[in-house]
Amino acid sequence: MSPPVPRPPAAAVLVASLRFLTLPLVLAPLALAGCGAEPDAAAEPVAALTAQQTPAAAADAVEEPAPAAPTPASDPIAAANAAADQPRVAPASPVGDGMVAVPGGSFRMGTPDPPRLHGDESPVHEVTLSPFWMDETEVTNDQFAAFVAATGYVTAAEKPITREDLKGMVPDEFLANIPEEGLEPGSVCLSPTFDRRMAAYIGENPNLVVQAGVWQMQDGANWRHPEGPGSDLIGKGDHPVVHVSWDDAVAYADWAGKQLPTEAQWEYAARAGHAGREYPWGDVLLPEGEDGKTEHRANIYQGKFPFEDSGADGFTRSSPAKAFPPNDWGLYALSGNVWEWCRDWYRPDYYATGPNVDPPGPEDSFDPNEPNLPKRVQRGGSFLCSDNYCTGYRVASRMKGDPGTGSLHCGFRCVVEDVDAWKNAPRWTAKPTANPTAEAAGAPAEPTGAE
Repeated sequence: MSPPVPRPPAAAVLVASLRFLTLPLVLAPLALAGCGAEPDAAAEPVAALTAQQTPAAAADAVEEPAPAAPTPASDPIAAANAAADQPRVAPASPVGDGMVAVPGGSFRMGTPDPPRLHGDESPVHEVTLSPFWMDETEVTNDQFAAFVAATGYVTAAEKPITREDLKGMVPDEFLANIPEEGLEPGSVCLSPTFDRRMAAYIGENPNLVVQAGVWQMQDGANWRHPEGPGSDLIGKGDHPVVHVSWDDAVAYADWAGKQLPTEAQWEYAARAGHAGREYPWGDVLLPEGEDGKTEHRANIYQGKFPFEDSGADGFTRSSPAKAFPPNDWGLYALSGNVWEWCRDWYRPDYYATGPNVDPPGPEDSFDPNEPNLPKRVQRGGSFLCSDNYCTGYRVASRMKGDPGTGSLHCGFRCVVEDVDAWKNAPRWTAKPTANPTAEAAGAPAEPTGAE
C-alpha cells in the first residue's frame, strides 16, 4: 500500500491512502457490484430512472498497445513473451475448437421477483437471439499468455497510474502532493486488514464494504501476479485470467477475432434452454448427487463474507476452468469462479427500454449510485460470492464495473457471431509454444495450442 496523503474531509470516510483516492474510479463499482450486492438505488422504479440525465458513452475503441518490456526469466510467462519473436502462423483449428455452438431462440430474461437490492433484474421480458458460438470456458492464463506473446500487450494493471488518470477523481489541489511512489501499477485485491466490526454488517448494508476497507489497491498485482508480488501462475495455466479490465478483454477478443458476449447472450447461454432456473444446473444451490450427498456445482464462497471461506467446494481462490461439470449446453463455470465482462454498457432500466431481438445493450451508461462514472456489465459471480452478501452466481444476477479497472475475481469469455467471417478473417497468432507455467515450475514443456 502507498503512504497516506491528505484527503478532503468529505471523502475521509472512505480511506486515506492514494490508492483509495481512486475509489470513485475503482473501489465503489467493485465493492458495490463486483461481489454481487446491488445498492439500494438500483431498486428504484424503472420509470423514474428513464427520465434521469445520462453521461455520454465513452468510445469503444481500444488503443494500440505499446510493446511490453522484456520479461525477467524468472517470470512465469517469460517463455510466452519470448514467443513473440517467433514466426507467426494462422490458427490451424476451425471455429468450434474450445467453443460451443449456441442455438438461436427465444427466452424470458430476468427475474419476476428479484431479491432485495436486485431491482435491475426485472421486468422479465422475452428476448430472441440469433445463433452464436461461445467459449466453453473463461479465458485462461495460458490463453491470455499466448495473446501477450503475440502482441506484447500490457494490461491496465501493469501500467503506472498517472496524475492525468486522477483528474476529476481527486481535487486539483491534491494532485501536486501525490508522491511518485503512490503511482505504482497495481490492481484490486482483498485487504487483510479490513475493519472486522464494520464488516459484520455488510449483509444488512452493502455500502459498508467500502467503509470497512474490504478492498485495497495492491501494488504489483496483475494477471501475472494475481495476489501481488511474490505470487505467480505456476500450476494455474488452466485457471481463468484475472486482473483484466474491460478494455483488456476487448483487446484480447479483437486479437482472437471474437467479441465479448452481450448480456442477453450470456444469460441465454447460462440458462441452456431451461426457463426460470435459478442456477445453470437447476433451482437448488447444493443438489443431491446419486449417492445422496450434496454436491457443489460452482466455486463460490462458503462462509460469512469477508471473514472466512471454508473451501468446502475445494477452493478458496480461483479454480481450473473445468473444475465443475458444464451446463446442458457444454459451457463451464457460468456460475462462480470469476465475474465475466459483457459487451453492454450498464443501465438499470434497460430491460424495460431495450429491443427484444438481439439486444446490443444501451448506447450509454447510467448507474444511479455513480451517475458520472460509466460502467460495463459483469455476469456470473465469483469465488467471493456468498449467500450473506453476494448472490451473483444466480443466472439472472446483474453487476457492473468501471471498464478501465480489473480485480482479483474478474475475467471474461468470448463469442463469435458471424462464423463465416471469423473463418475468413486475416487474423494471426503466435506459433504454439511451450507451456509457460510448466516451464517456470521446471516441468517438461508441452505444446499449448494458440487460438
